[in-house]
Amino acid sequence: MNVRVGIVVTGTEVLSGRVADRNGRWMSEQLLEMGVDVAHITICGDRPADLTAELAFLRGVGVDLIITSGGLGPTADDVTVATVAEFTGRPLHSDPALREDIAQIIAGWQRARGFGDGTQLSPATLAGIDKQSLVPEGATSIPPTGTAPGVAIAAQHSEDAAMPAILILPGPPRELQQMWPAALATREVGEVLSRHDDIEQSTIRMYGLPEADLAATLRAAESDVDGFGDLEITTCLSRGEVEMVTRYSVRARPVYAELSAMIEKSHPRQVFSIDGSTIDDQLAELLRGHLVATAESCTGGLIAARLTERPGSSAYVAGGVVAYSNEVKIAALGVPAELIAEHGAVSEPVAAAMAQGALTRCGADVAVSTSGVAGPSGGTAQKPVGTVCFGVAVAGRDTYTRTLRFPGDRGDVRALATTAVLHMLERSLRR
Repeated sequence: MNVRVGIVVTGTEVLSGRVADRNGRWMSEQLLEMGVDVAHITICGDRPADLTAELAFLRGVGVDLIITSGGLGPTADDVTVATVAEFTGRPLHSDPALREDIAQIIAGWQRARGFGDGTQLSPATLAGIDKQSLVPEGATSIPPTGTAPGVAIAAQHSEDAAMPAILILPGPPRELQQMWPAALATREVGEVLSRHDDIEQSTIRMYGLPEADLAATLRAAESDVDGFGDLEITTCLSRGEVEMVTRYSVRARPVYAELSAMIEKSHPRQVFSIDGSTIDDQLAELLRGHLVATAESCTGGLIAARLTERPGSSAYVAGGVVAYSNEVKIAALGVPAELIAEHGAVSEPVAAAMAQGALTRCGADVAVSTSGVAGPSGGTAQKPVGTVCFGVAVAGRDTYTRTLRFPGDRGDVRALATTAVLHMLERSLRR
């Protein structure tokens, strides 16, 4: 890839972990889809010296475009525009038209919220508007989607040094995403992005495959697949699934096709997606014409949350029961008390009864259940922490049960169990 981008996410609240960064990942995904390589994503606090250091680092590693998010508000800790202006050696100037636009936006907000008629802005508000309407000399301002405008600064090339193009965007994710198309359309940014290669990205997803086994297959492919070096491959283990993302030029399509076929042939049971679709995507398709119900103990509603996350899920999700206590398992799902007494709540017979109860009581034709020991306490020698029993009940079939033991802490066990039961459901629906 011949265009490289560095992203700087600013904000002490992000650096401290009080607010999660949503902008860096979102922008990276957008750029990668365009065939643009994101070389670095960094986070720094609202301190001019630290932001300057990040800008200098990215300039030093030779990125073509730096994108910043955050620090464009009216308060003293909003320092991005002034810092970038100083870094690029451009004095700040007030943009009268931009100032008027920001004033009208703020006046409209005040009227909408009942803070007067918007004709009398306080001195503090006016000072904030003055600050937000400052633009580095020669830069292009991007109309605000909130109150903060964006700024695009062209790359500079001289005999002594080169300065990458810089795009300054607001911090609130909604504002940044709404501004994104206008930002890409600026001359300064468009000139850089126009140089990118035609890059494609493909994703293969696997479940039940150790990363070491995939690594062995890729080592074999390195010698068996001609042109393997033209592929950029990254692998990631998330929620029990292995994701392999490959980026390549259009010219290398045949190389990727050969690798994809080799992965499928080597791991036919574990590969569940070669087109990038998730297990959630596939279940949404498979559940058409069905009604699914859930009966959850240790997962506490996480399965139902996954199934209902997308719009339109009401067409196939009948309902669910979080039966954490034995009393609720008995009363809400009809699990026989003597079954729990004989086998324990964490057992395959109880998981089967829970799934069957959800099937009948929710009027569904397929149901899943979980009962386990998520930890950190409650484990025994026979049923240690991480033990989870599953049930999958399909109308007209014998109920399927299975017991697995998952590593990690409480959150890991619950997340891995949720993924596991979704894959069990997918395989049952394909039978």
